[in-house]
Amino acid sequence: MSEADLLTADSAAPETGPEADGADRPATVELVSVAGVDIALPPGGVAEAEGRPQTARWYAVQVASSCEKKVKATLEQRAITLGVDNRIVEIEIPQTPAIKIKKDGSRQSAEEKVFPGYVLVRMVLDEDTMMAVRSTPNVINFVGAEERRATGRARGHIKPRPLSRQEVERIFKRAAEKKPVVKVDITEGDQIIVTAGPFKDFQGEVIEVSGERSKLKALLSIFGRETPVELEFSQISKQS
Repeated sequence: MSEADLLTADSAAPETGPEADGADRPATVELVSVAGVDIALPPGGVAEAEGRPQTARWYAVQVASSCEKKVKATLEQRAITLGVDNRIVEIEIPQTPAIKIKKDGSRQSAEEKVFPGYVLVRMVLDEDTMMAVRSTPNVINFVGAEERRATGRARGHIKPRPLSRQEVERIFKRAAEKKPVVKVDITEGDQIIVTAGPFKDFQGEVIEVSGERSKLKALLSIFGRETPVELEFSQISKQS
């Protein structure tokens, strides 16, 4: 089957809703690392045939550090100004609730980005929408496959690839989780006091921090002996 036939078959497939925008294709799937996570990218890109109806798909766009919200707001406005807001449908920054424990022991509610340094854009991919995204300040590039140059050592052009249905579902499912992640401003050697649990009011020194598990280990003086005890971030307060 030719590439044109594959493109035609792709456009004819019925898809509805955000979850279906990344429908799987039988062709080979490529893996691209996004924020340390492998993302499956099915084949897809700019349509070569004009006048063919297209479906909006989800694309990952890499942006400058801590500029996700700025890019989202700017791109939303640029889409209207450039007249492509009917093809750039949604711009999302998937986030999960978090609780940050400060040095003084106080807790602050916050939102933690699922993929820091990236925004997700649901759009109909064509030359106009690609230009609108790529020319937005603080945008680095689409996540996709690099098209190697035939000659020379210069890097090739990045061809945007839509996210697969499974990746879209996984990302938004993770963002929909309501249980907050506890983050703590604590490092090895810090002095803490236990505020909850069987060791409440005990004091000790942090010897290990496991941020991904929201837990730490501290040496507590129990019966006159230094004993390592595993505690959750929510059970301790950092001493100044």
